Amino acid sequence: MKREFEEESAIFASIAKWFFLATLTGAVIGLVSAGFLKALSFSIQAGERYPYYFFLLPAGLLVSVFIRKMTGDETKGLGAEIEAVHKKSGKIKPRAVFLKLVATIVTVATGGSAGKEGPCAEIGAGISSVLSDVLRLSKYDRKKLVICGISAGLAAVFGTPVSGAVYGIEVLAVGSILYDVLMPAFVAGVTAYHVSSALGIQYFSYKITVVPVFAEAFMLKVVAAGLFFGLCSFLLIYSLRIGKDITDRIKLSEPFVAVIGGAVLAGLAFAVSPQYLGLGLKTTENVLKGGDIIWYAFLLKIIFTSVTFNSGGCGGIVTPIFFIGAAAGSVFAKAFGLDPATFAALGALSVMAGATNTPIAASIMALELFGTAIAPYATIACAMSFLMTGHRSVYPYQLLGVQKSHLLKVDLGTEMENVHVEVDEKVENLASRLLARLRSFRKAFYPDKEK
Repeated sequence: MKREFEEESAIFASIAKWFFLATLTGAVIGLVSAGFLKALSFSIQAGERYPYYFFLLPAGLLVSVFIRKMTGDETKGLGAEIEAVHKKSGKIKPRAVFLKLVATIVTVATGGSAGKEGPCAEIGAGISSVLSDVLRLSKYDRKKLVICGISAGLAAVFGTPVSGAVYGIEVLAVGSILYDVLMPAFVAGVTAYHVSSALGIQYFSYKITVVPVFAEAFMLKVVAAGLFFGLCSFLLIYSLRIGKDITDRIKLSEPFVAVIGGAVLAGLAFAVSPQYLGLGLKTTENVLKGGDIIWYAFLLKIIFTSVTFNSGGCGGIVTPIFFIGAAAGSVFAKAFGLDPATFAALGALSVMAGATNTPIAASIMALELFGTAIAPYATIACAMSFLMTGHRSVYPYQLLGVQKSHLLKVDLGTEMENVHVEVDEKVENLASRLLARLRSFRKAFYPDKEK
């Protein structure tokens, strides 16, 4: 009996400790995130008053590059806070976080296709890192508190306290959730959300009610949509990698690449449409409500996003993902005579699930953003997209914690940018036989074309 009492006492003390730390962290992060979101909104509105504000993009990306260079590699790339958790025990310099916020505001306000969730995650990570120093926490507790901070920042920016918190702990490693951080992450996320809401931050929420009654035919369409959204996620990740390869081969300094990339974006916006610049929230919300959009809009947004990040732009990736997914879902729905709003919502969340490897957070977000009617279908589409994307991610520092198919060989624990995939010999032999059979059919029907 004594041992059980000691165990429960220790657990109670741990719960009380982390409830206090998570509440304090969430409150501070909600306050700072609200300030950042208001500053970002003000700068965007100021820029959009001028019809051709996007011609400032070369200067905006150039400023972003110079700001990032002031902190070295601390603010470079997507998911810097993920790298800090895995490699630095959550140690983040406050100065780097502040400069990242400034760089993001400059990038988005001048028209760069980036999001606002990345900086808020860094706000959370940076503030919790500072609190860890002040409270003299151990390396383990620092890492745990920084993860709570990331969850709080994401909950504050998404306006979804539960899925935002889950996203913060799911995004660190593919196929793995840190359950020991679950309780404080929820507390920090809920606290940050309520603080930012109390300070006047408004969030998008649209309850979808036009969802067909469950039927096998509709379920097959949802499955097909999930596979399609997985391919869209693959295209986004691949375009980011191709863009990086191109900028690496140019062999020019980052400032020159920034100016060239900004000029390309400005030219594309002038030739096509400015709606693919910046956050793109108005277009995304219009599509999620069933509005029309051209069929290749999601492809253009992918290009704009890739050029922005590979030219030195700063910001998050999830906001552009919502645009890409919603536009792709609308196209899929119109192609098969389905409800555009329903599949736009499925697309926004499924592409997020695939590109960031967070199917659980995306499924919960469906419930928080779009209501209970669509949630069961969203879970299926998100799971399909997650698998179809393969062993890839928009976050290069994510760790691979699960093998998505036993027909493939991968090294678990590897950073996503370094994952090497080998196909099982049986699959290779089967693919070779199928290709040989296709060639024989072609030769039988078109003998004159076979050489």
